[in-house]
Amino acid sequence: MRPLFYLAFLPLVLATQAAQLPLTVNEISLMLRAGYSSTSLMQELSKRHFADTVDETNERSLVKAGASVELIAALKSGTYSLSADKTAAVLEQMEAEAQRRAEQTEASQKAEARYQAQVLHARTAKPVPNPPAANTSSISDFLKGDLVQMRNGESTRVDDTALANKKLIAFYFSAQWCGPCRQFTPQLVDYYKRLAPEHPEFEIVFYSMDRSLFAMEKYMREENMPWPAIEFNKLKDKEVLAKNAGSGIPSLVLVDSTGKVISSTYTGSQYRGPQKVLDDLDAIFAGKLPARVADTR
Repeated sequence: MRPLFYLAFLPLVLATQAAQLPLTVNEISLMLRAGYSSTSLMQELSKRHFADTVDETNERSLVKAGASVELIAALKSGTYSLSADKTAAVLEQMEAEAQRRAEQTEASQKAEARYQAQVLHARTAKPVPNPPAANTSSISDFLKGDLVQMRNGESTRVDDTALANKKLIAFYFSAQWCGPCRQFTPQLVDYYKRLAPEHPEFEIVFYSMDRSLFAMEKYMREENMPWPAIEFNKLKDKEVLAKNAGSGIPSLVLVDSTGKVISSTYTGSQYRGPQKVLDDLDAIFAGKLPARVADTR
């Protein structure tokens, strides 16, 4: 496997390539480390040209990246070089583009920080004992018409009676941007595929903490989530469900059909991990833990 450092820069190289801008020593070095051969780079240079110089430092960089003697000689000879005026103009354009990307990155980081602060504020609100609204009698009624599921890579609406006969429902609070979530989700998928066929009274429902419908559906598709999810544009109306999810994700909250909490990733403010809920589920299925007694351990 190539170092992640180089793979992280590959999209920038490809983006520049798509715009057909001349190459620099830095870009050539990155492309060599990403797997391009010196021969393929010379073919690319014949179309895009070279807008840089090969001094002693740059030559060492190219050698370290794996450039062949022929490639370095061609660069030093000026075979692929632009005129001085064109080189200056291209370098100025590339510097402006780099500045624009830096500003976009900074803005994105600030937006993510604000979003996470909002999530933390919402999650630290006082938990409520019974998620469904006062005028509903069950989780099934509360979520009727609001569930979707990935089938053949496409989001489709789930039947209104999908939760009607479910006695144990685990709400999974997770997001595509969350690294620990992406590590845990495959484990949860394996658990579900193993247990759900044997226990038709059990279901998982995904409560997305993603920032967009695209991110939510991408996450569901990539992880092959076999369970239903609350429709993205209905999540705001179902925020009461998140009151028991704690202050961080991934988080599982197990409830009965009326919304009574049986087990949670959190014990008070202490994060015990979603595996705790799976262990409690195993105990319930084994008859070692009453399904209608809230977990206070």
